[in-house]
Formats: sequence, structure tokens, C-alpha cells
Amino acid sequence: MSGTEATLYEVRDGAAWITLNRPENRNALSTVLVNELDDHLQAALKDPAARCIVVTGKGPAFCAGADLKNPPGQSSDGGRAVSLPEVLKRMMDSPKPVIVAVNGAAFAGGLGLVGAADIVITAEDAPHSFSEVRIGVIPAVISVVCVPKLGAHNAMKLFLTGERFSGTQSVAMGLAHRAVPAAQLHEAVQEVIDMIKLGGPIAAAECKRLVRRVQQVSVTEGFIEMAGWSRRMFLSAEAAEGMAAFREKRSPAWVSGEGKP
Repeated sequence: MSGTEATLYEVRDGAAWITLNRPENRNALSTVLVNELDDHLQAALKDPAARCIVVTGKGPAFCAGADLKNPPGQSSDGGRAVSLPEVLKRMMDSPKPVIVAVNGAAFAGGLGLVGAADIVITAEDAPHSFSEVRIGVIPAVISVVCVPKLGAHNAMKLFLTGERFSGTQSVAMGLAHRAVPAAQLHEAVQEVIDMIKLGGPIAAAECKRLVRRVQQVSVTEGFIEMAGWSRRMFLSAEAAEGMAAFREKRSPAWVSGEGKP
């Protein structure tokens, strides 16, 4: 495992694990932490050994939101300062699936990381809150990734009240996919990693693009565009290997990497 004071980075069992490593500050999103998180995301995207990316936290909290003394995107010395929107966009645009493992409290901007993830596994009792209203601000940036998952009905109540809700409730409202006892969190994440590794890496990247694209077109346009997309995928080298492996009753010899079918 490598890293600096604010983050840790390790590739194991087919996944790049990025751990927020400021437990004394509840892994708040500071300039340094967000810069390093972005660096690690880019490193994971270039690493052929990483089929997917996991973001989690060290200590009792996942992420308490922005560091109010040193918020991301601002640098007092004029140095590099990656903004939270840049990191959220990188997570969403990543051709590799991004999993967030919510090990503990996830508040405010920390829920932005949850909203930008492709798959979210959370500890059942991890407290969640869109707490911005309690200090007189709003969850503006993270609303872009959280409202589509929560829906306007749930988002309105949670944004207005700043109330806390559990990991289990997060699943019920669509923000997370699965809630497990905290002691089983890494095991549950590894199950997802192992399933992702069964599929083709290019197919996984295209699935991410597909889910986003299909929401942007009409039904008629969708059927036309998706039929062409399907044909291209069926004619790809990855599909040829996948179908050959199925016929021959063996595991596919996937080649990791980015690319178009």
C-alpha cells in the first residue's frame, strides 16, 4: 500500500482501493485530500491490473464533507487545487466501475462521492446526512449526482431538514445498493469486484455510457441508437472471445484496458 498523509492507494484482487486517510478529521475533503484522490483515480485508470476502483475511508467516518478551514478547489499558495466537481466528474466518466464502500458517517460532500459512484455498499448503521442547511448553505454541487438517485421527493425532505438517515435507509431511497453489518463491508465489496471481473472490461465501460445515454433520448431514438450500439458490440473482439469461451465452457481471456468496440 502506498500513499501520503491524506490518502492511501493499493491494487489488490483486481481492484484499486483508494482510502481516505484523515480519520482525525473525519476524512473531510480538504485541498490536499481531494488533489490526492484525483491523482489516485487517474493512476487506477491507467493500471491494467485494476478492473475497478473502490473508494472508502479509514476510521469511524467515511467522509464528513468539505473541510471548512481548507475546502477543496482553493489553494492559499496558488498551487494545484482540484475541485470537487472535477473529482465527481472523473468518477462518473471513468470507464472502470467505481465502487464506494461507506464504512461510517457520510455527510454533505461525502455524499457527493456516494452519488457519483456506480455501485455503493454501505455499513447498515453508518449515519448519512445532507447537513449543509444546518450551517446555512445548500448541497448545490452534490445535488447533480444525488438528486437523480434519490428523486425529488426524497431529496426535498433530506435537503430541507438535514436529518440523519442510516445506511439501510439509504438503500431504501436509492442512494446505495446494499447495506451490510460494518464487519462484513469489505467482504461484500469483494463480492462485487469478483462479479465485475467476470465481465469484459470494454463491455463494462460501455455499460456505464449506456445507462447515462439512454436517459437522454426518446424511446424512438433510443431503439434506433441502441440497435446500432448492440451490433457494434456483437462484432467486437471482446464479444468474440466471450462467446467462444461460453461455447468452449472456459473462462474468457479478457484483455484489460480502455477502448471502443
